[in-house]
Amino acid sequence: MPTGFAVVGCGMIANFHAKAIAEIAGARLVACFDKRPEGADKFAASVGCKPYHRMEDMLADPEVHVVNICTPSGAHMDPAIAAAKAGKHVVVEKPLEITLKRCDAIIDACNRARVKLATIMPSRFSGANVALKAAIDGGRFGKLTLGDTYVKWWRTQQYYDSGGWRGTWALDGGGAYMNQAIHNVDLIYWLMGDVAEVAAITDTLAHERIEVEDTGVAAIRFANGAIGTIAATTSAFPGLLKRTEIHGDKGSAIVEQDSIKLWQFAEAVADDDALLAKYGESSATSGGAGDPSAISHLGHRLQFEDLIEAIATGREPLVDGRQGRKSVEIILAIYQSSWTERRISLPLRSDPIRPRSPVMEG
Repeated sequence: MPTGFAVVGCGMIANFHAKAIAEIAGARLVACFDKRPEGADKFAASVGCKPYHRMEDMLADPEVHVVNICTPSGAHMDPAIAAAKAGKHVVVEKPLEITLKRCDAIIDACNRARVKLATIMPSRFSGANVALKAAIDGGRFGKLTLGDTYVKWWRTQQYYDSGGWRGTWALDGGGAYMNQAIHNVDLIYWLMGDVAEVAAITDTLAHERIEVEDTGVAAIRFANGAIGTIAATTSAFPGLLKRTEIHGDKGSAIVEQDSIKLWQFAEAVADDDALLAKYGESSATSGGAGDPSAISHLGHRLQFEDLIEAIATGREPLVDGRQGRKSVEIILAIYQSSWTERRISLPLRSDPIRPRSPVMEG
């Protein structure tokens, strides 16, 4: 019997979920729900699934085994918990949620229901990043010293104006860090290890009528003693490919989008040339650097395949709820540091209190 998927929230990102599911043997998109009935009907007609106008009816469908939450970021918790209580496995688009309290509620609901929970972080499934992680774990970098990641993208004013939730604290949960750069926030801690401390500056420099940051820089101290930076922006025209740089006392590597740009170690191994031949070419896509619709669905497909295997074998997905929570925690620490002009230590004891927004008050 194929694994039946359902989508909650039929906006732009739902189309990438549908494309990814369609390419998986033994998987099928069977249903969808959106709070706007016409949105569910339109999406269902385009992808060939059944639209539901009441979420509880969709969750009662026995052909639905996995529910993919594709609503705005600050509206992930309620449908995720409802799906878990209905006994469905849960996939949540990034971020898992916009506060630690909400993340914990989702994780707790899935644990109580004994269902799997996966957070969408497709950058971990890129071949170049998988090779980079293996080199770190294999000790090829020696002592890790510096880990930097950059997401220098561009979003038009029209992008923020196109949806009432974009650029708001209540539903976007943040700006360039929480929405765009969260993939690389996840990536850098996955590669370098847990974050111990952050010091950050954020600002809104190129857009109007948004509450959140469109530009930020953060200095990072990792738990292993290494340091690094996370730069995030949607104010860099025309949008550059995202970039991750890892350095140690025995090696350095740079991955741009999904391509290896530098791969040099004190001790070469036989597989290095083959790895560069495979991943050294320029990326086939812009990765959404200047256009949010120009992303690849390959990472989603690989992550859904991982979830299907996790369900079949009983193991946890490679990016489960706990993993998804960590990137949110790091970003919230970045925000707290910027707001208070202080270094912030992790783990956070609670969600930071956001200062009042002049945009919101106006």
